[in-house]
Parts: sequence; structure tokens; C-alpha cells
Amino acid sequence: MTTFVDRVELHIVAGNGGHGCASVHREKFKPLGGPDGGNGGRGGDVTFVVDPDVTTLLDYHHRPYRKATNGRPGEGGHRSGQAGRDLVLPVPDGTVVLASDGEVLADMVGAGTTFVAGRGGRGGLGNAALASPRRKAPGFALLGEPGEERDVVLELKTVADVALVGYPSAGKSSLVSALSAAKPKIADYPFTTLVPNLGVVTAGSTVFTVADVPGLIPGASEGRGLGLEFLRHVERCSVLVHVLDGAALESDRDPLSDLDVIEAELAEYGGLEGRPRIVALNKIDVPDGRDLADIIRPDLEARGFRVFEVSAVSHRGLRELSYALAAVVDEARAARPAAGGARVVIRPKAVDDSGFTVRREGEGFFRVRGEKPERWVRQTDFQNDEAVGYLADRLNRLGVEAELVKAGAREGDGVAIGGEDDAVVFDWEPTVSAGAELLGRRGEDHRMESARPAAQRRRDREAERDESLAEYEDFDPFEE
Repeated sequence: MTTFVDRVELHIVAGNGGHGCASVHREKFKPLGGPDGGNGGRGGDVTFVVDPDVTTLLDYHHRPYRKATNGRPGEGGHRSGQAGRDLVLPVPDGTVVLASDGEVLADMVGAGTTFVAGRGGRGGLGNAALASPRRKAPGFALLGEPGEERDVVLELKTVADVALVGYPSAGKSSLVSALSAAKPKIADYPFTTLVPNLGVVTAGSTVFTVADVPGLIPGASEGRGLGLEFLRHVERCSVLVHVLDGAALESDRDPLSDLDVIEAELAEYGGLEGRPRIVALNKIDVPDGRDLADIIRPDLEARGFRVFEVSAVSHRGLRELSYALAAVVDEARAARPAAGGARVVIRPKAVDDSGFTVRREGEGFFRVRGEKPERWVRQTDFQNDEAVGYLADRLNRLGVEAELVKAGAREGDGVAIGGEDDAVVFDWEPTVSAGAELLGRRGEDHRMESARPAAQRRRDREAERDESLAEYEDFDPFEE
């Protein structure tokens, strides 16, 4: 049974926002007390968080579909719907979150690091929030916005200071066991190690982590053996240790050729050129290993490597090796930039950015793209004529109609708002500026009008005459 998983594909769905409520307050002797529909609750987010107690992605391998809860709809009496609960997914330290196309979304290093991978949809506004001096009793509410839905890939890259690399059965797991309290599986056959093993080493005042990577062979960077699956685990290390077998049983192998093969695979994988290298000549407790170490050590030092002769069985040379590794790790830690506060990236909009685009697609067909118009379309109840008119007013004030005219649109042309898969398509009927407001004051209820005192109605009419219809903007809580 699989116990270690370091790469999974995950489908996440954030919660949908709750619908707003269209309601009118009613009580004895006051049957039309005004709109009192509450707002819908927002949908829950899907958030990844680094948990030190989690070491594998196994849980997501078995359950690759995760969904946050939806927001509750609003209710009458100005009662807003409850927000959906956020879904928090713990991941190991060193997890990289990628989009389905390979784009890196987040590199999660450090306990408590969080990343919101899917945002919950906004809750729809109730008719109480949509009321205005001109729209005193809206007979509609906005729908909740769908939550984000996406496929992500989680890749675990082990966070270790030292990585041991080498051929299968070179003694990497034995060294981890001898240097630390880790107890990896050790046997006398190749590919005994199927997962990276981590150990904690103390050398003087320095504490660092060491990981052995499953055996590399020629072609590992192209997928042969286990190398491609686990080379990612050496990317974060401060120093690479080449563990060379001084008592290899194969007659066609020797430590120098093994080193050349591993270096070639690391170079093919890429990104590790600047890491310091140390060579550990292992198994010097064996007579052949002792003799071979004396022969090849000058060649290794001539190549610029620091060489340590060690034995995982007798522990010979391990103290010197551990202190040398501690010195390199301390130097790498000192060179890292100091951890600061959260990094904020500001991307101001261009001064001429209207927030949407209009593009002609064929004869008599246009497509409108933009965050605001697409969101407004998603929140519109197209079964309600008043809600559709409200959408037309918002699009008109945003300038969509004017841009359609500039693009050459004519009455009856097809206009799509949104992408290829979720667009709303309609036949364009041009109107005058704020035409929906001029043609009729939607949202006014004549029963409520007659129930108001005459003096109040007169003051309202005088205020309306003083307003300029061309410059009037409805209240829009989504616009800044």
C-alpha cells in the first residue's frame, strides 16, 4: 500500500455565494413598509496551509475532489445569509501549488504559510441594499456569484539542508541512519529506498536536516528508474553530497564514473549548478574500499571536490563530515535574505483602462469581456424583467453601449458577454443614455407611492427635478 505521495492532481471548488432576497416589510397597519430583503452570504474559500505535522500528500491522492460550503441566501427582515465555511487543506512544508498548465501559483515554505487557491463567490445583494431615491422598492435581488473551480497540481519538494545523491546501494540510507536518529529501510539490493528519508543532525551548535534521494541511474532525468520522481527533492538543499561506493560489486563501475554519471543527470535536470558539492567515499571499512579511496582521492581533489572518507558501519569519518556540512549550511543560511513582512505587489490599472473590452467576432457579432460586466451577468436573474433592466442600466453607465457603437454594432447584432463556454448572448437594441431609467422608473410601487404623505411626495418630486438624468449614477456597492 502506498504510504508516501509527493505529487497529486486536485480538483477544488469554492463555495457559491447565497442569493439576495427580494422582500417587502409587512405588518399590521403598515402593509408596505419598504424593501427588507437581506444579502446572501459569501461562499467559502479553499485555502492551503503548511502544517508541520503533515509529511505526505497521501490524503489528497485518495480524495482528489474538495469543495467548500456555499453561502446561505438572504431573508426578509434585513437578515443576511450566513457565510460558507472556508475549507482549509493542510499540506507539507515545501509544497508547490501549480495550475493545470504548469504555472507556479504558490511555493509554500514555512509553517503557517497560506495560499487561497479558490475564492468563494460573492453573495447577492437583497432588494433593501438595491433601493435608492429612484428605485424605492426594487422587485428583484442579485444572485450569488459562483465560487472559483479549478484543477491544481501539488508537488512536494523536501525542505532539507543536505541532500545525499548517488547510485543505488551506495550507502546513502546507511549514512542517514548513522548521522541521525532516522531509521530508514536498509538492505543489500538496489532501489531499497523508495521515498526520500529525512534525518536531523546536530554538529556543535548547528542543527540541520539531511535527506537521501532514491538511487539515480543513467537516464534518471528522462524518467529511468526513480530519479525523475525524486530529483525535485534536492532543489531546496544547501549542499549536495556525492556518496560514492568504494566496494561496488559491478565490475564495470568505479567511483569516478559514478560521479560523472550523477553530475550529468543533475546538469540535465537543471537548477543545481551553483550548489556546493562534497564527496563522501563510503565503505572504507572494507579492505577494497580503503585501497580504492587512497587511489581516487587525489583525482577527486584535483577536480575541486572536498573529499571525506567515511564508513556508515564503523562511523569512521562521520564527525568530520558532519562538521563540514554544518559549516556549509551555516554559510548558506547567513547568505539568505532576512525574512521580512508580507510582500505586497501593487499593480495599478492604466489610466485609460475602462475595465472591459469589445471585440468584433465575425459579421454582426461582438463579444464583451471584463470583470465587472461578466460578474454582473452572473448575478442577474434573467427571469425577472426588472433585474434585466437594472443590468442594462449598469452596462450603459459603464460605457459598454458607447463602445459597441464605436465598434460598428447595429441594432439586431449579436452581443455575447463572457467567454466561449459561459457567455450570455442577446440581440443588441441600442437605447438613449440611461434609457431604462428614462423609459420608466423601475422599482417604484404605486401602492407605496400613494401610502406616503402628500408633503413627502412633493419634496421627492422637487428633488428629482433638480437631478440630472444624464449624470445620475445608481448606487453600486461593487464599484469603488
